[in-house]
Amino acid sequence: MPKFSANLSFLYQELPFLDRFAAAARDGFAALEYLGPYAEPKEKVVEALKASGLQQALFNVPSGDWAGGERGIACLPDRIDEFRNGVTLALDYARALDCPQINVISGLAPNGSDLEVLDRVLVENLKYAAERAADAGVKLLIEPINLRDIPGFFLSTTAHAERILDKVNSGNLYIQYDFYHMQVMQGDLIPTFTRLKDRIAHVQIADNPGRNEPGTGEINYGFILSELNRLGYDGWVGCEYKPKAGTSEGLNWMKPYLK
Repeated sequence: MPKFSANLSFLYQELPFLDRFAAAARDGFAALEYLGPYAEPKEKVVEALKASGLQQALFNVPSGDWAGGERGIACLPDRIDEFRNGVTLALDYARALDCPQINVISGLAPNGSDLEVLDRVLVENLKYAAERAADAGVKLLIEPINLRDIPGFFLSTTAHAERILDKVNSGNLYIQYDFYHMQVMQGDLIPTFTRLKDRIAHVQIADNPGRNEPGTGEINYGFILSELNRLGYDGWVGCEYKPKAGTSEGLNWMKPYLK
């Protein structure tokens, strides 16, 4: 039976961030995730999490100026110190929230950049981060993201993610497999997941087109969720989608799994 994590950077947008924790609990979610908790003091985030009774499933390492259009800094040669300081901050929050895994957003490839240089920078940053995370008992993840939603994103396919994992050569680096992003980029969702399942630590879902809740598009999530169960995936299923008509109102798709 799948266990669902509410991504609070997408769901319950009508509520202040910390109020979303209780809303997710009321709707039957078992865990929480989001882009990052860093705008709030960790003590307040811990308080909201404990009050909700939910688990912290995941959040991202600081990813630069998100509001200004940045989408990660891990591959950027001039942001290495900033990235590594962000790893320290992320692990500080992870310890406080008892969060078992953190995700690295690789970043946009600057126009005219040498992609081999970006690759080397990303690999060296991940070697550093994977070791620091292992020392803290936290898994480190990387996420391929589709180029339609984020043009220029450096890491956009599972093939590239595999190459990065091979180069980093750490027992503490995994893939975050977002079925929506991978449907846009490459399809073949379950065969790819099956081949890579030992290297995947977290999955996320949204339908396509539109990135709305399951059941609104072309992806057969009934099949996908049953296959995850059959294949023995016991991690969280992150609900990272844009509700069409409000979060709570659009959760009929999830109710059969909560019985």
